[in-house]
Amino acid sequence: MIKKIIGLTLMTILFLTSCKNKKETKSDEVKSEMKEQGIVPFTADMAETSVIYEVNVRQFSPEGTFTAVTKEISNIKKLGVKILWIMPIYPIGEEKRKEGLGSYYSIKDYRGINPEFGNAEDFKKLVDEAHKNGMYVILDWVANRTAWDHSWVKQHPDWYEQNKEGKIHSSKNWADTVMLNFDNEEMRKQMIADMKYWLDDFKVDGFRCDMVNETQIDFWKEVKLQLANGREIFMLGETEKPELLANNAFDAAYGWKLYHIMTDIAKGYKNVSAIDDYMDSIPKKWQADDYKLLFTSNHDENSWKGTEYERMGDAVEIFAVLTYTLPGIPLIYNGQEEDFNRRLKFYGKDSIDRNPNAKMRGVYEKLGELKITNEAFNGAKKAASYERLKTSDDKSILAFRRKKNTTEAYFIANFTKENKEVTVPINGVYKNFMNNEDITFDAMTTLKLKPWEYLILVQKKNKFLKAG
Repeated sequence: MIKKIIGLTLMTILFLTSCKNKKETKSDEVKSEMKEQGIVPFTADMAETSVIYEVNVRQFSPEGTFTAVTKEISNIKKLGVKILWIMPIYPIGEEKRKEGLGSYYSIKDYRGINPEFGNAEDFKKLVDEAHKNGMYVILDWVANRTAWDHSWVKQHPDWYEQNKEGKIHSSKNWADTVMLNFDNEEMRKQMIADMKYWLDDFKVDGFRCDMVNETQIDFWKEVKLQLANGREIFMLGETEKPELLANNAFDAAYGWKLYHIMTDIAKGYKNVSAIDDYMDSIPKKWQADDYKLLFTSNHDENSWKGTEYERMGDAVEIFAVLTYTLPGIPLIYNGQEEDFNRRLKFYGKDSIDRNPNAKMRGVYEKLGELKITNEAFNGAKKAASYERLKTSDDKSILAFRRKKNTTEAYFIANFTKENKEVTVPINGVYKNFMNNEDITFDAMTTLKLKPWEYLILVQKKNKFLKAG
């Protein structure tokens, strides 16, 4: 009897050890493959210097394919990009489809690939090329709804919300999709398994999650715990709910409020005081290590609200710069680097016009360099400090200092359509980062700033950080 007990105990230990080793092996396998590609697995510290680039595969090129995106990876890298956000790549539902090719956000199969873009091998090559160029890849994930012809609708109708008559129903805003029921534990398990599939089989590094306000917070906590088992992943949530970051479900939230403030200032509806109020509100609502995605455009705004040029006019550049210089992580929506001034079709084929003389490409390249090399503009969990400086005209002029360790930098800008003369409490000799010219400040210095003109001032002997 004793021998049998010992034997059973040993078998149990061996079984548990084997299971543990399998988990460790899978995680170690992912890390090993990434290192072979020339990139280390993602960690939270890497977000400090990150720029995100949103790829709309269908509209990125005339071909509208993964292969076309892969060919441009090296050019995207020149913008200082560290994270590629790929919009939904899954098969699009046909039942109740929107016009044309349909919405990327009406998903028929969470593990499938839209043949319009290519195949699984094509996508793997895209991810591999991004990794070789020091960039991480996050996939767009739509958790709260599926297409009407997703297999779950017939196989598991209880996985969906039902009305009083016991029928599943479309979402309020998207008639081509049907709402999932997050009280169903089996659906949750399958959803997480489908997300894990992309992490394990395609080596993606995280997810941008759509409309997370419409799902339960405890679900996202469960997602992060299970997916990040033995590794770090980057989770970006389309939300401005602090509790989703407080519970460690997401790493970064959206800066929608700042986006609307910038648009209102550009149109003359608000002044710099609105930015001050926004910055003052952050420590009251958010934890010290929370951070946001900052942007002047994205796929929704471009297609439905207008391009940044329509909304911001001559102020496009200064607000792009603001998204890099404030605490946070900046976003470039594909085409912004091309001075692209047209609304992309959402449901049909369209494509960005490439511009070899684009002004904003040079601006974004320079800002990418700033983000990578100057720790005073670290913007994530260990962000550099932000200190508002009082000027002689605080409703028109925004001036602030960013500092981390011994590195400090300044931002001064005229957020009006008029010429301004202003004094700022800065002393010393600094380098204007955008043109490398030296500027001397003292108590008597009066700055003359043109409409929407800005300065980024860095130390002449700045300590540079290694990229990557």
